[in-house]
Amino acid sequence: MSREDELISVVVPVYHVETYIERCVESLLQQTYSNLEIILVDDGGDDRCPQICDEYAKKDARIKVIHKKNGGLSDARNAGMRAASGKYLAYIDSDDYIQPDTYEKMIYALKKENADIAVCNYEAVTNPYELAEYKDAIMAAMLKGTKRHVESMPEKNEKGNVQTGQSHQK
Repeated sequence: MSREDELISVVVPVYHVETYIERCVESLLQQTYSNLEIILVDDGGDDRCPQICDEYAKKDARIKVIHKKNGGLSDARNAGMRAASGKYLAYIDSDDYIQPDTYEKMIYALKKENADIAVCNYEAVTNPYELAEYKDAIMAAMLKGTKRHVESMPEKNEKGNVQTGQSHQK
């Protein structure tokens, strides 16, 4: 089985973020792990976000858009989760963006550790020209059985090499 056989559904709640949404979606489209279903949940904003979401859906078949009445962040995430068809589920806030290899590393860690959930570190960006690392990207495996999880994924050692976090039974 190829590492890209398993679909990741990425839920992006969208509300009044027209300044940031394009950077977020572009970071998803540039992932090295490309078997993604990107679900943009327009939570009823009155800015240009609904149109921006629709434009992205026309450009890339991996993008689905849900337009709904405003119900708040949790309601938007739940709407995206209900529409998801992937084996894995990931959430990213629409004002955040991720490194191009984020999901590739998270899938690798999930499989290596036989884990249900992978949570990664993030870097807050105060300068808009800096590249954030792994900010608020949380992927939960939609699996049953094991109660193992992986913490602090991925870490870098003093040489800058990526190392996986520790896994343990709960």
